This record gives sequence, structure tokens and C-alpha cells, in this order.
Amino acid sequence: MTTVRYTKDHEYVRVEGDIATVGITHYAQEQLGDVVFVELPEAGRKVEKGGEAAVVESVKAASDVFAPVSGEVTQANEELEGNPALANDDPEDSGWFFKLRLSSPGELDELLDEAAYKAFLATLD
Repeated sequence: MTTVRYTKDHEYVRVEGDIATVGITHYAQEQLGDVVFVELPEAGRKVEKGGEAAVVESVKAASDVFAPVSGEVTQANEELEGNPALANDDPEDSGWFFKLRLSSPGELDELLDEAAYKAFLATLD
């Protein structure tokens, strides 16, 4: 079973078992504009919920990508490093940033589900 949750910082986390795939949402990439560089965490790095995990740079700005949940990074998206535009083209699928093994699965309950995230986005326009 796959669970998807969102943060108010516009990161998503897609969870299958104890592995979470993290990236930025469509809304985030639209706000950033053309992504030109990403700095991704190394496998083995431990990240804490809300802590800086990656960096994304666009033609408009550089932004931190925060870990939506705590865990140990198992994989960075090497395709994204070579082709940062994937973050614009397909942010919630092939443009993912990194995967991690959850250390505190209960943290997912603190994040927004899809309906709550869409309602949050509606307040931003």
C-alpha cells in the first residue's frame, strides 16, 4: 500500500513499506521556475523531520528542501543530479529527490493528506 503525504513547505513523501520517497510538489516547482541545480543527500545520511535535506536552485532562487519525516537516506536520484529539469517536468514521479528508511513512522500522521494539501493550496491563491 502506498501512502502520500505533503508538507506546508511543498514537499511530498510517498511511502511504501518503510521506505519514503521525497521530492517537491508541482506547486513548488511552479513557484521556483526552471530548476538548474540540485544538491542531494548522500546515502547513509540521517535526516530529522524539518531539517535541511537537499538544496534546489532555479533561475529565480535557491531553496532548501526539508525532510518531511526522519530517517536514513537510502538513495539519491542520480538522474535528477544529471538532469535537474526533471524536477520541473515530473516532480512527483521521476523528479523525486531522495529515498529514506523511516525511523519514526508516526511522523506521517502530522503531515497533510492530498485533500488537506489541496485545501491549503487554495488559501495561497
